[in-house]
Amino acid sequence: MVDRDELEGYLNTLLNVSQFKDYAPNGLQVEGRRSIRQLVTGVTACQALLDAAIEQGADAILVHHGYFWRGDSPVVRGMHRRRLATLLNHEVSLFAYHLPLDAHPELGNNAQLAKRLGLKIEGWLNGQGVGNIGTLPTALSLSAFGEHVEQVLKRKPLLVAGGEHKIQRIAWCTGGAQAYLSDALALGVDAYLSGEISEQTTHSARENNLHYIAAGHHATERYGVQVLGEHLAAQWGLECRFIEIDNPA
Repeated sequence: MVDRDELEGYLNTLLNVSQFKDYAPNGLQVEGRRSIRQLVTGVTACQALLDAAIEQGADAILVHHGYFWRGDSPVVRGMHRRRLATLLNHEVSLFAYHLPLDAHPELGNNAQLAKRLGLKIEGWLNGQGVGNIGTLPTALSLSAFGEHVEQVLKRKPLLVAGGEHKIQRIAWCTGGAQAYLSDALALGVDAYLSGEISEQTTHSARENNLHYIAAGHHATERYGVQVLGEHLAAQWGLECRFIEIDNPA
Protein backbone atom coordinates (compact mmCIF):
# COMPACT_ATOMS: atom_id res chain seq x y z
CA MET A 1 0.00 0.00 0.00
CA VAL A 2 1.17 3.53 -0.72
CA ASP A 3 -0.14 7.01 0.02
CA ARG A 4 -1.49 8.74 -3.10
CA ASP A 5 0.60 11.89 -2.68
CA GLU A 6 3.72 9.91 -1.84
CA LEU A 7 3.26 7.95 -5.05
CA GLU A 8 2.94 11.14 -7.09
CA GLY A 9 6.09 12.60 -5.54
CA TYR A 10 8.01 9.41 -6.24
CA LEU A 11 6.85 9.27 -9.87
CA ASN A 12 7.57 12.94 -10.48
CA THR A 13 11.13 12.47 -9.26
CA LEU A 14 11.69 9.13 -10.99
CA LEU A 15 10.50 10.47 -14.34
CA ASN A 16 12.19 13.86 -13.96
CA VAL A 17 8.93 15.67 -14.71
CA SER A 18 10.26 19.19 -14.09
CA GLN A 19 12.59 18.92 -17.10
CA PHE A 20 9.79 18.71 -19.67
CA LYS A 21 7.56 21.27 -21.35
CA ASP A 22 4.64 19.04 -22.20
CA TYR A 23 1.25 19.25 -23.91
CA ALA A 24 -0.64 18.15 -20.79
CA PRO A 25 -0.02 18.09 -17.04
CA ASN A 26 2.13 15.23 -15.78
CA GLY A 27 1.34 13.67 -12.42
CA LEU A 28 -1.90 13.28 -10.50
CA GLN A 29 -4.66 14.54 -12.83
CA VAL A 30 -7.73 13.37 -10.89
CA GLU A 31 -7.62 12.93 -7.12
CA GLY A 32 -9.13 9.79 -5.65
CA ARG A 33 -8.87 7.94 -2.36
CA ARG A 34 -5.77 8.43 -0.24
CA SER A 35 -4.52 4.85 0.08
CA ILE A 36 -3.57 2.85 -3.00
CA ARG A 37 -3.41 -0.94 -2.92
CA GLN A 38 -4.53 -1.86 -6.41
CA LEU A 39 -3.14 -0.10 -9.47
CA VAL A 40 -4.24 -0.53 -13.08
CA THR A 41 -2.02 0.65 -15.93
CA GLY A 42 -2.96 1.35 -19.52
CA VAL A 43 -1.97 3.41 -22.53
CA THR A 44 -4.90 5.85 -22.66
CA ALA A 45 -7.48 6.86 -20.05
CA CYS A 46 -10.43 6.06 -22.30
CA GLN A 47 -13.81 5.08 -20.89
CA ALA A 48 -13.20 1.40 -21.59
CA LEU A 49 -10.04 1.44 -19.46
CA LEU A 50 -11.79 3.29 -16.62
CA ASP A 51 -14.65 0.80 -16.59
CA ALA A 52 -12.30 -2.19 -16.65
CA ALA A 53 -10.17 -0.74 -13.85
CA ILE A 54 -13.18 -0.13 -11.63
CA GLU A 55 -14.39 -3.66 -12.29
CA GLN A 56 -10.99 -4.86 -11.09
CA GLY A 57 -11.34 -2.81 -7.88
CA ALA A 58 -8.53 -0.39 -8.70
CA ASP A 59 -7.69 2.47 -6.36
CA ALA A 60 -5.70 4.27 -9.04
CA ILE A 61 -5.03 4.22 -12.77
CA LEU A 62 -1.68 5.07 -14.36
CA VAL A 63 -1.58 5.95 -18.06
CA HIS A 64 0.59 7.51 -20.75
CA HIS A 65 -2.26 9.51 -22.33
CA GLY A 66 -4.37 11.31 -19.75
CA TYR A 67 -6.53 14.43 -19.91
CA PHE A 68 -6.39 18.25 -20.10
CA TRP A 69 -4.39 18.50 -23.32
CA ARG A 70 -3.34 21.89 -24.59
CA GLY A 71 -6.11 23.28 -26.79
CA ASP A 72 -8.83 21.04 -25.31
CA SER A 73 -12.11 22.72 -24.40
CA PRO A 74 -12.35 23.41 -20.64
CA VAL A 75 -16.07 22.65 -20.72
CA VAL A 76 -17.00 19.52 -18.75
CA ARG A 77 -19.72 17.85 -20.78
CA GLY A 78 -20.31 14.77 -22.91
CA MET A 79 -17.41 12.32 -23.05
CA HIS A 80 -15.25 14.48 -20.79
CA ARG A 81 -17.95 14.65 -18.12
CA ARG A 82 -18.60 10.89 -18.25
CA ARG A 83 -14.93 10.08 -17.80
CA LEU A 84 -14.44 12.47 -14.89
CA ALA A 85 -17.69 11.36 -13.26
CA THR A 86 -16.58 7.73 -13.44
CA LEU A 87 -13.33 8.51 -11.63
CA LEU A 88 -14.81 10.88 -9.06
CA ASN A 89 -17.85 8.75 -8.24
CA HIS A 90 -15.61 5.77 -7.53
CA GLU A 91 -12.82 7.80 -5.86
CA VAL A 92 -10.23 6.43 -8.28
CA SER A 93 -7.08 8.50 -8.86
CA LEU A 94 -5.71 9.09 -12.34
CA PHE A 95 -1.97 9.52 -12.87
CA ALA A 96 -0.68 10.40 -16.34
CA TYR A 97 2.86 10.82 -17.68
CA HIS A 98 3.43 11.78 -21.30
CA LEU A 99 6.88 12.96 -22.48
CA PRO A 100 8.59 11.97 -19.20
CA LEU A 101 7.49 8.38 -19.81
CA ASP A 102 8.62 8.49 -23.42
CA ALA A 103 12.08 9.65 -22.42
CA HIS A 104 13.05 7.65 -19.32
CA PRO A 105 16.29 5.80 -20.20
CA GLU A 106 15.20 2.54 -18.59
CA LEU A 107 11.43 2.48 -18.07
CA GLY A 108 10.46 4.72 -20.98
CA ASN A 109 8.54 3.82 -24.12
CA ASN A 110 11.55 4.31 -26.40
CA ALA A 111 13.89 2.32 -24.19
CA GLN A 112 11.40 -0.52 -23.83
CA LEU A 113 10.65 -0.61 -27.55
CA ALA A 114 14.38 -0.84 -28.24
CA LYS A 115 14.67 -3.72 -25.79
CA ARG A 116 11.92 -5.66 -27.51
CA LEU A 117 13.19 -5.00 -31.03
CA GLY A 118 16.80 -5.76 -30.14
CA LEU A 119 18.08 -2.25 -30.86
CA LYS A 120 21.29 -1.07 -29.22
CA ILE A 121 20.80 2.48 -27.94
CA GLU A 122 23.70 4.78 -28.75
CA GLY A 123 22.25 8.23 -28.09
CA TRP A 124 19.33 10.63 -28.25
CA LEU A 125 17.39 11.49 -31.38
CA ASN A 126 17.36 15.20 -30.55
CA GLY A 127 18.07 17.77 -27.87
CA GLN A 128 14.69 17.23 -26.23
CA GLY A 129 15.80 13.83 -24.98
CA VAL A 130 12.79 12.13 -26.56
CA GLY A 131 13.64 9.40 -29.06
CA ASN A 132 16.84 7.48 -29.65
CA ILE A 133 19.41 6.46 -32.21
CA GLY A 134 21.09 3.07 -32.32
CA THR A 135 21.92 -0.02 -34.33
CA LEU A 136 20.60 -3.42 -35.23
CA PRO A 137 22.91 -6.37 -34.48
CA THR A 138 22.64 -7.43 -38.13
CA ALA A 139 21.75 -5.34 -41.16
CA LEU A 140 18.28 -6.17 -42.49
CA SER A 141 16.31 -5.27 -45.57
CA LEU A 142 13.30 -3.05 -45.03
CA SER A 143 10.93 -5.96 -45.59
CA ALA A 144 12.81 -8.22 -43.17
CA PHE A 145 12.88 -5.54 -40.50
CA GLY A 146 9.18 -4.92 -41.10
CA GLU A 147 8.47 -8.60 -40.51
CA HIS A 148 10.50 -8.46 -37.29
CA VAL A 149 8.53 -5.43 -36.07
CA GLU A 150 5.24 -7.15 -36.90
CA GLN A 151 6.24 -10.28 -35.03
CA VAL A 152 7.22 -8.32 -31.90
CA LEU A 153 4.37 -5.80 -31.83
CA LYS A 154 1.67 -8.11 -33.24
CA ARG A 155 0.71 -5.37 -35.68
CA LYS A 156 1.63 -4.98 -39.34
CA PRO A 157 3.68 -1.78 -39.81
CA LEU A 158 3.39 0.57 -42.75
CA LEU A 159 6.69 0.61 -44.66
CA VAL A 160 7.93 3.42 -46.90
CA ALA A 161 11.01 2.52 -48.92
CA GLY A 162 13.66 5.21 -49.21
CA GLY A 163 15.89 3.22 -51.51
CA GLU A 164 17.33 -0.29 -51.75
CA HIS A 165 19.81 -0.09 -48.85
CA LYS A 166 19.65 -2.30 -45.77
CA ILE A 167 18.96 -1.07 -42.27
CA GLN A 168 21.75 -1.09 -39.71
CA ARG A 169 21.73 2.36 -38.12
CA ILE A 170 18.27 3.46 -37.08
CA ALA A 171 16.48 6.24 -35.19
CA TRP A 172 13.14 5.85 -33.47
CA CYS A 173 10.56 7.69 -31.40
CA THR A 174 7.29 6.12 -30.29
CA GLY A 175 3.84 7.60 -30.79
CA GLY A 176 3.04 10.53 -33.04
CA ALA A 177 6.62 11.57 -33.74
CA GLN A 178 6.70 11.63 -37.54
CA ALA A 179 7.72 15.29 -37.36
CA TYR A 180 11.10 14.18 -35.98
CA LEU A 181 11.94 12.77 -39.39
CA SER A 182 14.18 15.79 -40.00
CA ASP A 183 16.17 14.97 -36.84
CA ALA A 184 16.68 11.43 -38.09
CA LEU A 185 17.85 12.74 -41.46
CA ALA A 186 20.40 15.00 -39.77
CA LEU A 187 21.87 11.95 -38.03
CA GLY A 188 22.42 10.10 -41.30
CA VAL A 189 20.59 6.93 -40.31
CA ASP A 190 19.30 4.23 -42.65
CA ALA A 191 15.75 4.28 -41.29
CA TYR A 192 13.41 6.03 -38.91
CA LEU A 193 10.66 4.29 -36.94
CA SER A 194 7.74 6.01 -35.25
CA GLY A 195 4.14 5.27 -34.44
CA GLU A 196 2.31 7.38 -36.99
CA ILE A 197 2.73 8.76 -40.48
CA SER A 198 1.51 11.96 -42.18
CA GLU A 199 0.91 12.59 -45.87
CA GLN A 200 4.16 14.50 -46.30
CA THR A 201 6.19 11.88 -44.44
CA THR A 202 6.09 9.53 -47.41
CA HIS A 203 7.53 12.07 -49.81
CA SER A 204 10.21 13.25 -47.37
CA ALA A 205 11.37 9.69 -46.73
CA ARG A 206 11.48 8.74 -50.40
CA GLU A 207 13.20 11.92 -51.56
CA ASN A 208 15.82 11.74 -48.79
CA ASN A 209 16.62 8.03 -49.24
CA LEU A 210 15.46 7.17 -45.73
CA HIS A 211 13.34 4.13 -44.93
CA TYR A 212 10.32 4.97 -42.78
CA ILE A 213 8.43 2.54 -40.54
CA ALA A 214 5.08 3.54 -39.04
CA ALA A 215 4.52 0.85 -36.42
CA GLY A 216 1.42 2.23 -34.67
CA HIS A 217 0.98 4.92 -32.02
CA HIS A 218 -0.68 2.58 -29.54
CA ALA A 219 1.45 -0.42 -30.44
CA THR A 220 4.74 1.40 -29.83
CA GLU A 221 3.61 2.93 -26.53
CA ARG A 222 2.32 -0.09 -24.64
CA TYR A 223 5.50 -1.05 -22.88
CA GLY A 224 6.69 1.88 -20.79
CA VAL A 225 3.60 2.07 -18.62
CA GLN A 226 3.68 -1.70 -18.12
CA VAL A 227 7.20 -1.82 -16.75
CA LEU A 228 6.60 1.34 -14.72
CA GLY A 229 3.64 -0.39 -13.10
CA GLU A 230 5.76 -3.45 -12.39
CA HIS A 231 8.40 -1.21 -10.84
CA LEU A 232 5.83 0.40 -8.53
CA ALA A 233 4.38 -2.97 -7.60
CA ALA A 234 7.82 -4.18 -6.51
CA GLN A 235 8.50 -0.91 -4.67
CA TRP A 236 5.36 -0.95 -2.52
CA GLY A 237 3.88 -4.41 -2.86
CA LEU A 238 0.95 -3.13 -4.90
CA GLU A 239 -1.40 -5.31 -6.89
CA CYS A 240 -0.80 -4.09 -10.41
CA ARG A 241 -2.38 -5.12 -13.69
CA PHE A 242 -1.93 -3.79 -17.22
CA ILE A 243 -5.18 -3.68 -19.19
CA GLU A 244 -4.92 -3.66 -22.97
CA ILE A 245 -7.61 -1.68 -24.79
CA ASP A 246 -7.12 -2.41 -28.47
CA ASN A 247 -6.49 0.56 -30.72
CA PRO A 248 -5.56 0.13 -34.41
CA ALA A 249 -4.04 3.63 -34.68
